[in-house]
Amino acid sequence: MDIKTLLKNAVADVAERLYGQRPADNLIQLQKPRPEVEGNVTVVVFPLVKLARKSPEAVGAEIGEALVRDYADLVLRYNAVKGFLNLVVSPQAWLNLLAGIDADAHYGIRTAGEDAPLWMVEYSSPNTNKPLHLGHVRNNLLGWAISQMLEAAGNKVVKTNIVNDRGIHICKSMLAWKLFGNGETPQTSGKKGDHLVGDYYVLFDKHYRAQVAELTEQFVREGMEPDAAKAKAEQEAPLLQQAREMLRLWEQGDEATRQLWAQMNEWVYQGFDETYRALGVGFDKIYYESQTYLRGKEKVLDGLSRGLFVQDPDGSVWADFSAEGLDRKILLRADGTSVYMTQDIGTAEMRFRDYPIDHMVYVVGNEQNYHFQVLSLLLDRLGFEWGKSLVHFSYGMVELPNGKMKSREGTVVDADDLVAEMTRQARLTADEAGKSTELPEEERAEIARIVGLGALKYFLLKVDARKNMLFNPAESIDFNGNTGPFIQYTYARIQSVLRRAEDDLSIDAAQLQVEPSDIEQDLISLLADFPDLVVSAAAQFAPNDICNYCYDLAKTYNRFYHDSPMLKEENAAVRSFRLILSRNVAKVLREAMNLLGIEMPERM
Repeated sequence: MDIKTLLKNAVADVAERLYGQRPADNLIQLQKPRPEVEGNVTVVVFPLVKLARKSPEAVGAEIGEALVRDYADLVLRYNAVKGFLNLVVSPQAWLNLLAGIDADAHYGIRTAGEDAPLWMVEYSSPNTNKPLHLGHVRNNLLGWAISQMLEAAGNKVVKTNIVNDRGIHICKSMLAWKLFGNGETPQTSGKKGDHLVGDYYVLFDKHYRAQVAELTEQFVREGMEPDAAKAKAEQEAPLLQQAREMLRLWEQGDEATRQLWAQMNEWVYQGFDETYRALGVGFDKIYYESQTYLRGKEKVLDGLSRGLFVQDPDGSVWADFSAEGLDRKILLRADGTSVYMTQDIGTAEMRFRDYPIDHMVYVVGNEQNYHFQVLSLLLDRLGFEWGKSLVHFSYGMVELPNGKMKSREGTVVDADDLVAEMTRQARLTADEAGKSTELPEEERAEIARIVGLGALKYFLLKVDARKNMLFNPAESIDFNGNTGPFIQYTYARIQSVLRRAEDDLSIDAAQLQVEPSDIEQDLISLLADFPDLVVSAAAQFAPNDICNYCYDLAKTYNRFYHDSPMLKEENAAVRSFRLILSRNVAKVLREAMNLLGIEMPERM
C-alpha cells in the first residue's frame, strides 16, 4: 500500500481507540502540506472534531502523539497547527514502500480475472480508397492506448477495427483506375497499394471538378443562378453518375465489378498492414462493412415492418427522432443502397453475437458526435438492450499550420511519410548532438526509429484527446521539456548507470537502512502513485494523464540524478539505495510508456 493509504488506516485505528468510534473513510482527509510547514502529509482535523467532541488543536495533538507512539515505523514526528496535523513519514516507511515496488516485476499492472468485464474498443476504421493519414494516426494511437490502459487496470479487452470497404467513395477510386489506370498495379508502379488506390481517388476528384465547372457554366448560360447551377452540376456530373452506377452493380453482385473491388481492396489491405506494423498497433478482430451492411439492412427492414421507421414515397427509409429533440436520419437511400448508419447497426449486432461484451467503446472523431448519438437511440429502438450503454470516445481533430487536411484533394499528411520523416528527424537531431556516434549503424538506425515514433506518439497523446490540436513535428522531437525523447533519454540514462553498476544491484531493497532525502522521498511517492493512476486514467480514457505522470517522474528523477551521486558514492548503503531507486524509476517509466505504445531504448 502507498503512504497515504497506510496513514489513512493508521489515523482511523487511532481515532477509534481514542474516541470509541471508527471514522468514516470520507472523514479522513489528507492533503499536501503548505511549503512553510514541516511534513510529508497533512491530516485535516476538522472533520474529526464532532467525533472527538474536542477542539481541533486537541484532536490534532492527541492523534499525532498516538501515531508517533503506536506507528513509529510509519510516523517519525508531527506538528499540529490549528485544525491541521502535519506528519513526517519515517525513513523506514519509505524504504518499505520502495521494497514492495522493487519486488513486483510488473508493478502497477493488473491481471484480468475470470470475472473481469470485457471491453471492446473500436478504432482505426479506415476507408479502402486512400492511405492512412495524420488523423488516422491519432485515432490508432488513442485506440491502442485506451485498450492498453483498460487491460492494465484489470479488464479483458478486445481490440477491433471496422474497415469501410464499400460505398460510393470506394467506387470513385475504382472508376478512376478503370478509366485512367491502364492496368497499373503496385508492382508495376513501385507504390504501396493504399497509396496507389489513393492516387486514383484524388484523380477522380480532379476530373469530377472539371466536369462540374463545365456543367455549371452551361447551366448558367441557360439562365440558372450560379449557386443553383453548381448544385445541379455536382449531382449530374457524368463521373458521379458512373460511380453511383458502379455502386449499384456492386450491391447487385456484378462479377466484374466485384473482382475489381476485391483486387483493389487487397492492394490497400497490404498497405494498411505495413502502416499498422510501423505504428506498433494491431487488432484482435477485424470486421468489414461489406460483410455487415446486409445484416444492417435486414434490421432496418425489420424495423420498418414493425413500424419503428418510416418510408418516404421515393422508397427511402428514415428514422424519426423528433420526439427525442433530434431530426430524421436516413437509413436506406431511395435506390436501396445503405449508409454508414446501416452498416453500424449490422456491425454492432455481429459484435455482441461474437463476444460477451460488457462495454463497447467507439474511438471516433468529434465530427461524428451526432452519428453516435443517433446510433445509440437506433439500437435501443430496435430492442438491443446494450444500445444506450455504448460509449463514443469523441476526440478532437489534428490540424496543421496551414489548415485542415482534405483527402480528395491530396492535401494530407500521409502516415507512412510521417513515420519516415519523424525517424529521419530523430536521427538528424541525434547526429547533430553527437549522441550514439560510437554505436553500430544498425543500432543507431533502430534507436532513431524508436525515438522518432516515441516523439510522434507522445506529442499526439499528451494533449487532452477531446481538444483539437496543432501538430508540430519540430517541437515533438526536442530532447528537453515535455516530450517523448526527453522521457526516453531519462530511461536510457538510468540504463547506462545500471549497466556500469551491475555488481552492486544484487542487494534486496528490504535490506536497506538509509534515510531518504526529500527528493528521494518525492520519487518514491511518485512511484507509489502509479497503480492508482493506471486505474483512474483507464476509467477516464485519459492517456494524457499517463504522459503527464511520465514527464513528472522523469523531470523529478533528473533533478535527483544531478544532485545525488551514485557510482561515486562512498557509502555502500546509500549507493545501493540510489541504484535500486533508479531501477524502479526506469521500470515504472517503461511500464507507463508501454501503455502509450512507446518503446524505450536501452541506450541513446
